[in-house]
Amino acid sequence: MDAVNAKARGSLIVAVVFAFAWPAAGAAEDPPFVGWTALLPALSMPYDAASPDDCVAGRAGCVDKTIREMTKRFDPLGSSCDHNAIFSLVYLRVTEEYRRTIETPFFDDTPFVNYEDGIFARYYFAAYDAWTAGRTADVPPAWRVAFNAARDRRVSALGDLLLGINAHVQRDLPFVLYSIGLVAPDGSSRKPDHDRVDEILNRVIDDVIAEIARRFDPTIDDTNLPTTLDEFTLFQTLVAWRETAWRNAELLAAAPSAAARDLVASEIESNAASEAAAIRLSTQYLPLSRAGAARDAYCAAHHDDP
Repeated sequence: MDAVNAKARGSLIVAVVFAFAWPAAGAAEDPPFVGWTALLPALSMPYDAASPDDCVAGRAGCVDKTIREMTKRFDPLGSSCDHNAIFSLVYLRVTEEYRRTIETPFFDDTPFVNYEDGIFARYYFAAYDAWTAGRTADVPPAWRVAFNAARDRRVSALGDLLLGINAHVQRDLPFVLYSIGLVAPDGSSRKPDHDRVDEILNRVIDDVIAEIARRFDPTIDDTNLPTTLDEFTLFQTLVAWRETAWRNAELLAAAPSAAARDLVASEIESNAASEAAAIRLSTQYLPLSRAGAARDAYCAAHHDDP
């Protein structure tokens, strides 16, 4: 019952945030559907604990490899004040905290969660690489909104953050979870390990928001809401989105046919794209506003602050 109440409170918080801050998405264009099944074969390798490949076997070395790749990608974004740096930094800091966490017992099946961690990151890398290469047809709609907003410097740092989280959690995560499996070989659900990731996110959120404010955009923790969109509310939004991702993965797994599964996938894509459009509308800089230029000037002076 406590878990149900906690979920309800989280959903209520999200509803309040959306009601006050985010107008309906219908006013923005609806990006076309991208076939999700085309991405799965290349990105989801079968789990094999005996594999010599660290990522296929879910060894910690794969997490180290992922962190190195994230760092290599983040550094030029941060030093150039690219607006894509916001989500890139958050993802890096979360993965670093995940790596520290697995040094001690925490998950029921750490190798499998390591395996998931590597695949999940590859979805982000694949979307970003397709976008930078100009292969927009291969970029999921929610990611397209996020990357285009960052390229055009149209939204605040909070907007860049929410757009990235929305695309990766509400769009990518259901497909990742479905592709790797929701049930362990013994028949038990992998949901408890999924939920334990929330504890890691909770440990990171305060510090990473402070780092973004210090290095890139001091307005990241400002809001126009009647109450502060603080780190707690942001965390509850993320938890609610992760819960939705798991439930959507269950719907994919329960679909009785390929056609039915495609309908679920289409709904996931559409909902994430609509959410992205709403976030963009509510966090974009006002016409003739100098806020974007002020953000870029601040970043140029502070991006390398420790």
